[in-house]
Amino acid sequence: MSPATGSGTTLVIGATGTTGSRTAARLAAAGHPVRAASRRAVPVAGADPVRFDWYDPASFDPALTGADRVYLVPPVGDPAPAAVMLPFLERARAHGVRRAVLLSSSAIAAGGPAVGAVHEALPGLFEEWAVLRPSWFMQNFTGAHAHATAIREEGVIRSATGTGRVGFIDADDIAAVAATVLTDDRAPDTDLILTGPETLSYDDIARICTETTGRPVTHHRLTTEQLRDHLTETAGLPAAFAAMLASLDHAIADGAEDRVTTTVHDVTGRPPHTFREVLHRETGTRTPAHP
Repeated sequence: MSPATGSGTTLVIGATGTTGSRTAARLAAAGHPVRAASRRAVPVAGADPVRFDWYDPASFDPALTGADRVYLVPPVGDPAPAAVMLPFLERARAHGVRRAVLLSSSAIAAGGPAVGAVHEALPGLFEEWAVLRPSWFMQNFTGAHAHATAIREEGVIRSATGTGRVGFIDADDIAAVAATVLTDDRAPDTDLILTGPETLSYDDIARICTETTGRPVTHHRLTTEQLRDHLTETAGLPAAFAAMLASLDHAIADGAEDRVTTTVHDVTGRPPHTFREVLHRETGTRTPAHP
């Protein structure tokens, strides 16, 4: 894809989040006008902050004014986000937004649960669109995610994935794709499944964490029911959301995420990062020299 020469203002929803912050920063660094939307209107380098809350329709119009494209990060933890997202998208269209890029998941197809309903509606709402369907984030093991916390505090990863493998992806690679499809001359007008360069089991993740940090990390294999109960009783998640997350682990165990795509390279012109590279980068450890 070739970069656009005259893209308009991009509204980045969730601009303080894992992919939103990276996408806003990339766009701003490339000289594109960016409006960084978050509930507290937190400044993002090179972008104009604006307050936005999915559950406050009064925040929609001020955020949308002057924008002609939008990066959509669904409300976190909402099992049925279409109820708040579709009214916003109608307002976006009325404001003249012509390109929408939605962050979804490799595990959720158009018409599926959660954000799948928004994916299904998007082509009928906008002339130009894309749905990014990344695999599971590598940052789940390095940031503020429950896995990362358990690694740091207990030296464990709990999952119901068994020996299932996942094409984990770097959030920086997701942002690189998002920035490109938001500003390219032509929109993909399709969904894009994004993965890293290899598939890894959670046993592999634990081994790489151990080798990289020097601290032992083990993978504790749970049943789907045990994981559901852990998420509700220990993590405090709503029962329905915990059950959905546990079911996704079960799907991984059955091989649903055991795939690698070339999409990151196809869109950005460079290969995606490996988990070992991301772990070295985000933990500050030194990358070993190749022989």
